[in-house]
Amino acid sequence: MIDAAFTELAPVTSTKTACALLGKSRATLYRQRNPAPPAAEPPARPIRAAHPAELGTAERAALLAILNSERFVDRSPAQVWAILLDEGVYLASVSTMYRLLAAHDQTRERRAQATHPAKKKPELLADGPNQVWTWDITKLAGPVRGVYYDLYVILDIFSRKAIHWEVHSTETGELAKAFIDHAIAANGGIAPRAIHADRGTSMTSQPVAALLANLGIDQSHSRPHVSNDNPYSEAQFKTLKYCPAYPGNFGSIQDARAFCVIFFDYYNTEHRHSGIGYHTPATVHDGTAVQIQARRAAVLEAAYTANPQRFRRRPTPPKLPTKAWINQPPATIETEEPRHNQPAA
Repeated sequence: MIDAAFTELAPVTSTKTACALLGKSRATLYRQRNPAPPAAEPPARPIRAAHPAELGTAERAALLAILNSERFVDRSPAQVWAILLDEGVYLASVSTMYRLLAAHDQTRERRAQATHPAKKKPELLADGPNQVWTWDITKLAGPVRGVYYDLYVILDIFSRKAIHWEVHSTETGELAKAFIDHAIAANGGIAPRAIHADRGTSMTSQPVAALLANLGIDQSHSRPHVSNDNPYSEAQFKTLKYCPAYPGNFGSIQDARAFCVIFFDYYNTEHRHSGIGYHTPATVHDGTAVQIQARRAAVLEAAYTANPQRFRRRPTPPKLPTKAWINQPPATIETEEPRHNQPAA
């Protein structure tokens, strides 16, 4: 209908005015008047004439058989060319060998490749303290660029308590072995059932493996390049380095140790950790958090009794953890308490 009205109106006004009055796009009008020509068929690619000097069918088949022979199947074309040339034989150039192999889809790695099975995802459960520990090493920046100190920290995943820490100028398997020994001693001689770590050279070293084997402690490691397999240590290091008092750089290793003395005392005894119901790691580790939880509940109940109109429901303190996981199996997520394998610090 618009086209019919345009046909009547355009002769007595103008194309622009008629389009404006009828609300018709001039671009659409011009495309309708001058439709694009149909796309032309692409020209056929000319058939390449055979080069008079190229290998014949029989020669190509013979060369391919030599390249795939038991003698040369594991060698590159350049090596095959050089070996044959040393033996007084020239069959084709290296580029011709590559073109022939490419034509038969054989330019990928022709040698047998080593395959590494996927690393098993670690799954660890703790329903109390001193069952599963996790440890890691982080760098503390020194006084000048390129100078760092290594902070070793071992945590209990259930209580989040920093069992032990040490600052050293380097990272070695022997230092790691002594560090774990010192952690058990600092915990009153009580060793965990399992110790988890990533795959750093110190964590996978022979001294550490031998120590844990002698103590009967299960050794667990994160998968390569999967930081979420060690979430407790990663979260604790973030708490450390985002602490308002963290200086960023330390003037000496003694300065780093002095700071860590203050920080870890605060972390264990004053820091209310969201992952453990806002209790301190020390009280969860020694069991006194249960009494503190009861006192919290009594205070909240008294506040509710005094002013119930101020609450939408009867208040309760955040729950204490009953289980802590490293990689909780999916089948247990629906039936267990809320998972703790991604802890907030």
